[in-house]
Amino acid sequence: MEFTKNNLFLFVMFVLVLSIEAHIGEFDEVWRKRAQQAKKAARHAYHPNPKIVADHLNNQVDKAVRGSNSRRRDLHRYNGQCKATNPIDQCWRCDPNWARNRMKLADCVLGFGRKTTGGKGGKSYVVTDNSDNDLVNPKPGTLRHAVIQPQPLWIIFAKNMVIRLNEELIMTSNKTIDARGKQVHIAHGGGLMLQFIHNVIISNLRIHDTKAGNGGLIRDSVNHYGYRTKSDGDGISIFGSTNVWIDHVSMSNCQDGLIDAVEASTAITISNCHFTKHNEVMLFGASDSSSRDSIMQITLAFNHFGQGLRQRMPRVRWGFVHAVNNDYTHWLMYAIGGSMHPTILSQGNRFIAPPNPNAKEVTKRDYAPESVWKNWVWKSQGDLMMNGAFFVESGNPNHAFLRSPDMISSKPGSFVSSLTRFSGSLNCIEGKPC
Repeated sequence: MEFTKNNLFLFVMFVLVLSIEAHIGEFDEVWRKRAQQAKKAARHAYHPNPKIVADHLNNQVDKAVRGSNSRRRDLHRYNGQCKATNPIDQCWRCDPNWARNRMKLADCVLGFGRKTTGGKGGKSYVVTDNSDNDLVNPKPGTLRHAVIQPQPLWIIFAKNMVIRLNEELIMTSNKTIDARGKQVHIAHGGGLMLQFIHNVIISNLRIHDTKAGNGGLIRDSVNHYGYRTKSDGDGISIFGSTNVWIDHVSMSNCQDGLIDAVEASTAITISNCHFTKHNEVMLFGASDSSSRDSIMQITLAFNHFGQGLRQRMPRVRWGFVHAVNNDYTHWLMYAIGGSMHPTILSQGNRFIAPPNPNAKEVTKRDYAPESVWKNWVWKSQGDLMMNGAFFVESGNPNHAFLRSPDMISSKPGSFVSSLTRFSGSLNCIEGKPC
């Protein structure tokens, strides 16, 4: 075909459409079906009253800190002192037999991702090989071979390993990647891509120094492979996916974002993670024009936003984010930002502002005058502000989130150092409490 100006314009527009589809070079029947299934799953996962979910998490936090949680009382049967300090950890970490009962982890998630079960009920798959040499026909025993299988799987690792992905790792639904008991790094290559899938747990990985990929032919399921365009270099990219839980993951220095959630992704919990050495940490919502992200609901709980971070912890568009009992010890520009009227409920976080007198504000609104953003509902409840930090609230001052019958306020920010004490990837030893 001769490239006239009109044809060139059509070609450019075609490429732009492909970029919206997150690196899918050919949006064929397989991907169209996945996208349709993902939209249906997102509508099902969306909670019409998100405050009920937030209140349930607050209730569990309060019980854990007061010691009245039944799981906490059960800890007396375990040998040695349990050092789990928040309700998610108290669900499994004090059990010396956690390695023999790995799938119990799926019972421990709270927040919007609370219905995520990952590979529970499926078989275990042991990753024995850290190579990633064949993207179309992955070698059995590799992580890429594990994540494309059609059935639910609980994926574990035979040994400590560093996995350099030659391109982004395209996953399928109903998977758990469980690195507890081993030191597993996803580093110096591609990151994880959760695209048009559901029900995924990622636990105890160390993800750092990921790079943008060149694309090419990549297998995305046992029965399908296709052409992928250049990837962005995110550590974890959640694209049109639902029921996702990311727990005890350490992340730093990825080429693009550490975690992005876009294209109507929802029912997500990110907990007990440790984030360091990065500029744009998290992006929730693809663009100001992507109104489909209005169903996005994400819980951030017990995470530590640490050294070397600049901004976007997270940056939010359209959706609802409940940030509860996180420790924000470092930022250079701002901590929580957003545009296009997102709803943000910040409860019991600790915000320690940087020395820069021009960066004390926790919040930042983008691309909107105050006459517009003053109507966005951003609330701070029980947060601890240190070193001059301040949170600019907005929305109706009398706005009240709908309350569930068992609503108990979250613990105040003064408890955060304890609740986040063991954030990041854990050094668990089989046969001992973790």
